[in-house]
Amino acid sequence: MGGNCVAEEMAGQGIGASVRRVEDRRLLRGAGRYVSDIRLADAAHMVIVRSPYAAARIDGIDATAALAAPGVLAVLTGEQQDAAGIGGLQTIVQRHLPDGSPMPRPPYRPLCIGAARFVGDAVAAVVAETLAQAQDAAELLDIAYDPQPAVASASAALLPGAPAVWPELAPDNLCFQFNLGNRAATDAAFAAADHVTRLEFRISRVHAAPMETRSAIGEYEPVEGLYTLTAGVQAPHKIRTELAEHVLRVGASKLRLISPDVGGGFGMKGSPMPEHALVLWAARVTGRQVRWVSTRSEAFLSDYHARDNDSVVELALAKDGMFLGLRIRSVANLGAYLGFNTPHSSTNNLGGLAGMYRTPAIHAEIRGAFTNTQPMAPYRGAGRPEATFAIERVIDIAAGEMGLDRVDIRRRNLIAPEAMPFKTGLVFTYDCGAFERGMDMALEAADWAGFAERRAQSAARGKLRGIAVVNAIEVAAGPAKAPNEEGAEIRFDPSGDATILVGSHNHGQGHETAFRQIAHSMLGLDPARVRIVQGDTDTVAHGRGTFGSRSAIAVGAAMDRTSQKIIAQGRMIAAHLLEAAEADMEFAAGYFRVAGTDRAIRIEEVAKASYIPAKLPRGADLGLNAHAVVTTEDATFPNGSHICEVEVDPETGITQIVSYVVSDDVGTVINPLLVKGQMHGGIAQGAGQALGEQVLYDESGQIITGSFMDYQMPRADDFPLFPVLSNPVPTRMNPLGAKGAGEAGAVGALAAVIGAVSDALGVPHIDMPVTSERVWQTLQAKKTGRI
Repeated sequence: MGGNCVAEEMAGQGIGASVRRVEDRRLLRGAGRYVSDIRLADAAHMVIVRSPYAAARIDGIDATAALAAPGVLAVLTGEQQDAAGIGGLQTIVQRHLPDGSPMPRPPYRPLCIGAARFVGDAVAAVVAETLAQAQDAAELLDIAYDPQPAVASASAALLPGAPAVWPELAPDNLCFQFNLGNRAATDAAFAAADHVTRLEFRISRVHAAPMETRSAIGEYEPVEGLYTLTAGVQAPHKIRTELAEHVLRVGASKLRLISPDVGGGFGMKGSPMPEHALVLWAARVTGRQVRWVSTRSEAFLSDYHARDNDSVVELALAKDGMFLGLRIRSVANLGAYLGFNTPHSSTNNLGGLAGMYRTPAIHAEIRGAFTNTQPMAPYRGAGRPEATFAIERVIDIAAGEMGLDRVDIRRRNLIAPEAMPFKTGLVFTYDCGAFERGMDMALEAADWAGFAERRAQSAARGKLRGIAVVNAIEVAAGPAKAPNEEGAEIRFDPSGDATILVGSHNHGQGHETAFRQIAHSMLGLDPARVRIVQGDTDTVAHGRGTFGSRSAIAVGAAMDRTSQKIIAQGRMIAAHLLEAAEADMEFAAGYFRVAGTDRAIRIEEVAKASYIPAKLPRGADLGLNAHAVVTTEDATFPNGSHICEVEVDPETGITQIVSYVVSDDVGTVINPLLVKGQMHGGIAQGAGQALGEQVLYDESGQIITGSFMDYQMPRADDFPLFPVLSNPVPTRMNPLGAKGAGEAGAVGALAAVIGAVSDALGVPHIDMPVTSERVWQTLQAKKTGRI
C-alpha cells in the first residue's frame, strides 16, 4: 500500500521550491472573479454624492426632484441614519493627548451629518435601477452648502488660528501626542555628543491606487434579518465584525462577508469603509441587491490616503562615528476622520528607527493632526519606510559632515550576530540576523567599489551619477501582546483530496501557491489535490486577514498545528488499517508507516477510509479534518540591504534608476519566486513615491492630483532589473522560521532612491518626490549658493 514513487514525483513542490503561481492560470487569462465580475440579474446601482468643498456646513438637502426621477428607488441622507439604526465607523487604535486624557474621537458616519469635512466626503446616496439613472438623479439633488475655511497641511493645522476641523472636540486640531522611548536618556546622550546631525524632511502623501478600485454589493434577507456584503477586502472577519457590531448594530453572525479575488490592497482595503455600510443599508431599504463601483476619479476623492508627515530627526555621535542617541519629532496628517487604523502607521512601527544599529538611546514624539482631507490608512510598510528613511538619511548626512565613509560608519555601528538576541534602544528585541554579511553581499553585487569609474563615465556624457546604501529592518507578524492569531482548517473529502481553509486573504501575494507548498512539506500532499478556500466569513471559521507581512508566518503556524492534529487522527486510523499498534506508527512525506517495516499507507488512503465506518476503530469520528487558531510566539524582523544607483540629467532634471540591488533576510524562504516578486513590487512602490507620487491640495483643500494625469505613477520602464539576493537567517519565533517578505522592498526603497539622488546632486538632502522640476530647481539653487 505504499512506495516512494509518489514522493519522488512531488519532489521540488514543498517549502523552498520556486513553484510558479497556480493562481496565475486564471488571473492572466481574464478568469479572475472580482466584485465587478459578479453578474446579478436584479441588482440596483448606487451612486454617492460627495462634497465639492473641503469644509462646508450643510444647511439642507432637497431630494424631491431626485426621488421623482426615472428608475430611482431611494435617496439616503445623513439625517436618516439615526432613525434607520445606522451607527458609525470607529478606530481600533487608542492614543492620548499631552495631558494623558484619551484622544478625541469624532463621529464618523457613513454619510456626514450637518457638515462636510473634506472634498469627497459622502453626503448622500442615490439608488436606481441603472447606473445611468442613479448618476442622473444624483445631479438633481439640491444641497445647500455653506463653505468654511479649511486646512489640508498637518503642520499648518497645528498653528495658532488654523481653521478647526472639529471645533468642539479638537479646537487646536490636535488628536494625540504619542511619545515612545527614554527621553531623559536620549537627552543625556545628546548632551554628551561630540557631533549632532539634524535633518528636516517630509514624507509625501500617497494614494494606494490598486488596479481594482473599491466596490461592493449589499444584500438583505428580511425574514431572518441576514446581510451579505461582497467586497474585495484584506481582512474579511475583522471588517465583518466591525460593520455588524458598530454600524448595523447586529450580531456578527447576521452579516456574511464574501471577498472574492482582490486586485491589490496595500493596506487601504484593510478597513471597513462608508460604502460597505451604505450598500447594506440601501439593500435593506430597497429590498434589492445594491451594487457600487468606484470610478478612478472617485477613488482619488474617497479612498483612504497614506504617509504624509513632517519630521525633524537628530543623530548624536561620538568622535569616532559611534551612534549615541537618536530623536525624532513628527507631525502626522490624520485627515478629517479616524478610520479603522488611522493612528496606526504614524505610531505603531516606530521601533524601526533603531535600524540595524546599536544606538543605545532613542526617543520619538509624534503629534497627530486633524485636517480637511481624507482619512489615512496603512500603506505597504505602514510606518516602517518612514522610520528607515529617518535613520538612514541622517546617517548619510552625518557621514558627510564628519568626513566619514557612508559604508564604514554603518559597519562600525551594526549589531553583530553573536550579540543576538539584542535589545535595541527602542521597543524591539531582535532575535537573529546577519546584518553585516547582508550588507557586504549587496555591496559586492552592486559593484560599490567600481562606482567612481561609473560616475566618471556618466560625467563624460554630461550626466550626474549617485549611489546610496540603506540597511532596512522591519517588524512582521507581531508582537504577541497584540491580537495576532490566525486560523486554518484542513478537511479531507471521501476521495482523499484536501481543502485548506485559511483566515488570511490573497490579493497578489501568491497564497494559493505558498499554502499548497506548506501543505506538501507538512503532510506530503500533492499540491494538485489541494484546494485553498478564503474570504468567506460563513465558510472560514476565523481569521485576522492579510497585512503587515504576516500571512506565511501566521497561517503557517496555524497549518503546522492543524497538521499535527491531522497526523494524530490519521495515525490512529492507519494503525487500525495496518493492524499495528498506534505507538508503532511513524509519519513522513505523506506516508503512515509501521516502524521498522515496509508496511505503509498514504494519507489520502487513510482519508478515504475515514469516511467508511467499517474501516474505523470503534468510537472514532467519521472523516479526517482538523482546525486550529494559533498565535505566534513573537514578532519577526525581516531585514535587508538596498543599494540604489541613479543617473540625473542636469539639463532636464530627469532621474533614471540605473541599478538597484537588494540582499534580504526573510528567514525561511517558502518560495524564492514569490519572494522576488514581492521585493520587486515593494521596491517599485517605494521608488514610485520617491520619484513622483504625491497627493497635493491647494489652500482651500481642493485635491489637485485627482487623476493619473497629475498623480505620477511609476511605470515599468522607470526601473532596471532588480537582483534579489537571499541572506536567510531563520527565526525561532514560528514553526516555519519565516520572517515575512511583503513589505520589505518598500521599507528600504524610499531612503535608497532619495539617498542616491542626493549623492548625484551633491547636496545633503532633497525631499521627495524628486520630480524633474524639483531636481532642476535644486541644481539651480546649488549653483547660486542657496544650498
